[in-house]
Amino acid sequence: MLVIENLTKIYDNGFKALDNLSLEIPDGQFVAIIGLSGSGKSTLLRCINRLVDPTEGRIIWNGIDITAASDDELRQIRRRIGMIFQQFNLVKRASVMTNVLAGRLGYINPLYSFVNYFPRSERERAIAALQRVGIEDKAFNRASALSGGQQQRVGIARMLMQEPEMMLADEPVASLDPATSHSVMKYLQLLNDEDGITILCSLHFLSLARAYSDRVIALKDGKLEFDGLPQDIDDDRFRQIYGEDAVQVEIN
Repeated sequence: MLVIENLTKIYDNGFKALDNLSLEIPDGQFVAIIGLSGSGKSTLLRCINRLVDPTEGRIIWNGIDITAASDDELRQIRRRIGMIFQQFNLVKRASVMTNVLAGRLGYINPLYSFVNYFPRSERERAIAALQRVGIEDKAFNRASALSGGQQQRVGIARMLMQEPEMMLADEPVASLDPATSHSVMKYLQLLNDEDGITILCSLHFLSLARAYSDRVIALKDGKLEFDGLPQDIDDDRFRQIYGEDAVQVEIN
């Protein structure tokens, strides 16, 4: 269970990205987070794994207060929380295999990574992760030679190397075309269904949230605007979340 209590984040410039937000997310749920740009979606995800420190409030995951964790405790927590990003965050000049193996850095001797040595068992684990996302044949290609959708699948495989219990996906399909977006979302859904990984995924398109999530959380000006089933967001709710002039766009 992930419990978020009265979470507030005010940046140094005075911008309040999150405003007294409270949520409970059970293990194994696929949650889509929607809202306008600047509504607080990315800040919420980054507060959960402490890439951003909250100004006030608490984040408790399976009884552990993440907001109060020391640096050593935080390293242990982050092992179990995977994250994928809109811009993939790969080392483009390195091979796909090297990028995927980076997901094990929290588990192996740091000297191994310094000399780019990984035990055979870890390389086998990396190939298995690439097989799960359908690009094992790209293992020794440079990451820069891959399409955007393939690079995002490398990011998912890297995340799998952590053996995570929860995954944070920060607009993972925002830079992809519709067909590729669905392909990536299907892999996330598969991990949720088969591995029971809790997924929090920020999205721009409500149609994707409806297609893949169990629950939708909508943020507006850092506050909770909606929390419920995807199918419960009708036209009135949509305009409430996105503004009176907003028009629903389907991603086919």
